[in-house]
Amino acid sequence: MNLNKLITTTLSFAIALCISVAAQTQGNRHASMHQDYIAGIGNNANKIKNEETNKFVNGVLGNETEELTISDIDEQFGWDNPRVNCYTGVEVPATAKIDVTGFYMPVSGQLTSGYGYRPRFRRMHRGVDLNLNTGDTVRAAFNGRVRIVNYEAKGYGKYVVIRHDNGLETVYGHFSKHLVERNQFVKAGEPIGLGGNTGRSFGAHLHFETRYLGVAINPAAIIDFDNATVHSDVFTFNKTTYQNSRNYSPAAAQKSYANKTYKSKANKRSKKYSKSKSKKSKATACSKTNSKSKSKSKKKS
Repeated sequence: MNLNKLITTTLSFAIALCISVAAQTQGNRHASMHQDYIAGIGNNANKIKNEETNKFVNGVLGNETEELTISDIDEQFGWDNPRVNCYTGVEVPATAKIDVTGFYMPVSGQLTSGYGYRPRFRRMHRGVDLNLNTGDTVRAAFNGRVRIVNYEAKGYGKYVVIRHDNGLETVYGHFSKHLVERNQFVKAGEPIGLGGNTGRSFGAHLHFETRYLGVAINPAAIIDFDNATVHSDVFTFNKTTYQNSRNYSPAAAQKSYANKTYKSKANKRSKKYSKSKSKKSKATACSKTNSKSKSKSKKKS
């Protein structure tokens, strides 16, 4: 009896030991799986962080050409048209807000000829002329995509037209050499050509135009050329005022004040002169009248 009891106890202990070992093995396996899952999450998180870091670094380094895209609608408006104004027939809105932040001065030269009608040549000058030397670098005014790289013997000479993300197109004329190709993306400040004297030109300079849906806007309405910056971050295009120049630089204000002062002084001088002239004419008339009366009295006597 004691022997049977001993055997039973031994068997029970062995079974309990087997169950304990199996449970421990399963627990270890579960713990191992859990650790692998946590490690996997960590690796994924690191992967995500690395991707975000790479994107950030690319952004800082300027690898953003994929953002400089032209929409399908814009491409429909004469992208393959070789003419500077490819928007013939497109309705131009009465007013529009145009973001002109990110502007870069195409050249450092001063304004030598403004926008407007030229009586000497009996034609409109639809841009401005900026001074430069042949071979000087000309740069893109805004981010955009090159639509035209061409040569026009009796006009722009070697010229480039860039369509920008803000809705504007800029025209650069009289290059001596092109530095870009058609459909190329360019950033504001990137070289696009070398200055020259090609085409209808009477000396090295850059002919620069700003256009909205083909309408030539006076660049001085957008850009303060004295200070090489824009007048404001947003240019309000208006059909009735887009040809009016704006210049609020200190130099321009001083020049305007001097002109006003000179004109007012000139007006005062002219008024004084006209008054003195009228007095003299009256005195002359009186003297003539007196002399006539005297002569008449002598004849009667």
